[in-house]
Amino acid sequence: MHNDLQRMLTDIKNEVHFTRSYIGRNALSERVMNAMAEVPRDEFVPDHLKHQAFDNCPLPIGYHQTISQPYIVALMTDLLELKPDHKVLEIGTGCGYQTAVLARLCAEVYTIERIAELSHMAIDHFIKLQYRNIVTQIGNGYQGWPEHAPYDGIVVTASASHIPEPLIEQLKPGGNLVIPVGLPQMHQELLLLKKDLHEELTVDSILPVAFVPLIDDKIRHPAHHTLQ
Repeated sequence: MHNDLQRMLTDIKNEVHFTRSYIGRNALSERVMNAMAEVPRDEFVPDHLKHQAFDNCPLPIGYHQTISQPYIVALMTDLLELKPDHKVLEIGTGCGYQTAVLARLCAEVYTIERIAELSHMAIDHFIKLQYRNIVTQIGNGYQGWPEHAPYDGIVVTASASHIPEPLIEQLKPGGNLVIPVGLPQMHQELLLLKKDLHEELTVDSILPVAFVPLIDDKIRHPAHHTLQ
């Protein structure tokens, strides 16, 4: 493991320690940390920022979007509590880094991105890195992806004004939904919604966060891309 990647993993562990009173855990799961070690973050950032690829901070990826801070990627992934046979939905593919981490941990990842150029960029990354359990779509994340529901976990990588009802409906009983909620330039918090086996819901606030906004623009494209 090269030094920059090891530094990133150490930074994640340190941040977990600093925020343990918020997140209610002293460490992230070994499976999640292994996935963070296995996905090359430098493959997902623009060429002129590769020297910062393993810094524990968000970075711009174009189109007014960012690749999230590694600690936040690891934390949101950990909160999903994914198992190897799980099917997960991601809202906001971006450059595909969070998607790739998810793909290391579960059987199927369905991911939606509203910006076509970013979706195509992510697909190029997935093909180069030989991920074959990811299905992408260009569309409106607020509506989820009902055709493949229910999902064992759902993660949203942009801040919504509220928890979209379609995502709650598409979450399997026993599943977790992780989503930042709040308005741009105002208070945002990372929420964990759990649906128990009786479909009762609980929502916990995990951590103050800062994300780009999730846009509800009603677009929907039926075409999707399956990696094989």
